[in-house]
Amino acid sequence: MVSQAAGVSVAAGVSVVVLGGTGSLGRHISEVFEAEGARVLTVSRAAPDRLAAGRGGSHIRLDLTGTSPARLAGVLAGAGADIVVNAAGLAWGGGEEELGAANAGLVRGLVDAVSGLAHRPRVIQLGTVHEYGPVAPGTAITEGLPPAPVSAYGRTKLLGAEAMLRAVRSGAVDGTVLRIANVYGPGAPSTSLLGTVAHHLAETARGRSAEGALRLAPLTARRDFVDIRDVGQAVLAAAVAPRVARTGAWIVNVGSGRASPVRELVDRMIELSGVEAPVVERAGSRPESPGSRGGLGGPGGPGGPGPAGSGADWQLLDISAARRLLGWRPRYRADRSLRDQLTAAGLPPDRVSRAVRAGGGSVRSVRNG
Repeated sequence: MVSQAAGVSVAAGVSVVVLGGTGSLGRHISEVFEAEGARVLTVSRAAPDRLAAGRGGSHIRLDLTGTSPARLAGVLAGAGADIVVNAAGLAWGGGEEELGAANAGLVRGLVDAVSGLAHRPRVIQLGTVHEYGPVAPGTAITEGLPPAPVSAYGRTKLLGAEAMLRAVRSGAVDGTVLRIANVYGPGAPSTSLLGTVAHHLAETARGRSAEGALRLAPLTARRDFVDIRDVGQAVLAAAVAPRVARTGAWIVNVGSGRASPVRELVDRMIELSGVEAPVVERAGSRPESPGSRGGLGGPGGPGGPGPAGSGADWQLLDISAARRLLGWRPRYRADRSLRDQLTAAGLPPDRVSRAVRAGGGSVRSVRNG
C-alpha cells in the first residue's frame, strides 16, 4: 500500500476514472483506489453488478469503442479526473477489426481526449506481456526488448501502447504503460485457463458437472503469472509515483519474475481443491490464444498457454524496473493465489483448507489423450 509517512494515503481525495471498470481487473483496481480514499468513477458499456454498485463510487454507462474523444473528454473533465486507468479492452472473441477498435482505437481516442484537457490527469494504460511476442527459453523479458507480437491480441494491444507512448514522449500526456503478465487469483478472468479450471472444480464439487475430466490443450508452456491483487497495487503505485515521464521509464513490467510450468499450476489447483479430476491434454490441440473465442480476458491476456501457433512456450518478465521506479514487488505466492481463486469460484474455504491438510485431491493426467 502506498501511503504517506503520517499514515494518510497519497490517493485520498483524488479523482480516479477507471475505463472498463466493470471488468475483472477494472473492478479490482476500483476497489484498491476506493480503499485508499479516492473518489472513483467507473466507465464501461456494462452496468456494474449489484455488489459493485453497493460499494460506493459512481458509474457511467458508455460504449468506449464507439464514443468520440470530445464525449470522453467531457466525462473526464466532469469528474475532475486526476488519474485515468484504462482497463478496457478485448482479449477473447472478435476478429482483428474488433480487437483493433477495443485495444488500439480506444487508446487513440483517450489520448486525444486527455491532451485537450485544461487539467491533464495521469494515465495508466494496462498493457500485456503478449505485446512482446515469443522469446527464447531462459530469456528475462525487459522493457527494452523490441516487441514482435504474432497474435491479433498482442498486435492490437501493442498499437494501443504505441499510441500512448507517442503522446507521452511528445509531452501531450503524463502516462505510463504497465505490461502485465498472465493474471490469476480471486476475481481473475473466468475465461482464463486457471479460471476455467477453478470453475470446473467448483461445479464438480457441487455435483453440477456432467464431465469429470478436465479436457485442456497441451500444458507444456512456462508462463509468468501475477496475482490480481498485486496488479492492483502496481497500478496504485504507478498512479502516485513521481512523474515517470521525467525518467524516460514509460513502460514498466508487472509480473512475478518467474516462469511457472502451466501443468504444475493446474495440477496444484486440483490438489488444493480436494476434487478428483483427471486431466486430459488433447492431442493436436493448440494452446488457446487471446482473441480466439468468446469472452473478455482482461489486459493480462487469458492466463493460458499463450498465442496459438506463436512458438511462445516461455514467458518471464524482468520486474526490476517496477521495484526501482515504483517501489513495487509481488507479495502473493502461488498457493495463496490458487486457493483464493478456488474459493472465489465457489469452492467452500473450509473444503480447500481440509484438502490442504489431507494432502489434496487426486490428479490423474492423460497426456496427449
